[in-house]
Amino acid sequence: MEVVIVPDAAAGGELIAEAVAALLRRTPDALLGVATGSTPLPVYQALAAKVRSGAVDVSRARVCQLDEYVGLPAGHPESYRSVVLREVVAPLGLSPDAFLGPDGTGEDVLAACEAYEAALAAAGGVDLQLLGIGTDGHIGFNEPCSSLASRTRIKTLTEQTRVDNARFFGGDIEAVPHHVITQGIGTILDARHLVLLATGEGKAEAVARTVEGPVAAIVPASALQLHPHATVVVDEAAASGLELAPYFRATRAAKPSWQGL
Repeated sequence: MEVVIVPDAAAGGELIAEAVAALLRRTPDALLGVATGSTPLPVYQALAAKVRSGAVDVSRARVCQLDEYVGLPAGHPESYRSVVLREVVAPLGLSPDAFLGPDGTGEDVLAACEAYEAALAAAGGVDLQLLGIGTDGHIGFNEPCSSLASRTRIKTLTEQTRVDNARFFGGDIEAVPHHVITQGIGTILDARHLVLLATGEGKAEAVARTVEGPVAAIVPASALQLHPHATVVVDEAAASGLELAPYFRATRAAKPSWQGL
């Protein structure tokens, strides 16, 4: 696992956007796994700027969701499909046909989970999966004690996650669904490159447990330690709990520029 400490969220967004651009130059039809929430917005903004400047061609790129709420009506502004269309697909000028996501609106949620898992496999797998991290160490919506071998499935959200996400629902926790469809940890680990972005002091403990703690289901993100190409990008605040921060800075400074992320 590579840990990269950056000055702030904007620098992290630019660094990851350039990694995505480099991937698309090598593999124009790459499948990008996108996360939602406020943390990855600097990545999407920096990538959109590269598209506008002509620095990268995304005309053949594809994107896929990490997770989706269960029970929100089609078109609900806070469904993750709507969020991805609004914050990723539209700014990058992608066709909605280039977008894969699970259906959280149907009655047969188990079938929807199986269908999405099959769709990811049929698409050739995810080339780069962008991840955020919850204050409790969750990735996607794999809450603490999720199986490290889990596949796409339905999960019940913890109270803390619903509290954290209430800000997207006007501060009303009762409006936040109790259930989601999420890629499982095993599904996430199938991606060729995992990039986790964390910013802010509130994520410092989760980052430290993910990077420097044992691999354990109580901290789902710690499963990234098992991946052959996982990158954790953190700002100074999110890195504040890392005992090995000086080492991570030294290894980054010594890394050849041609390696990228």
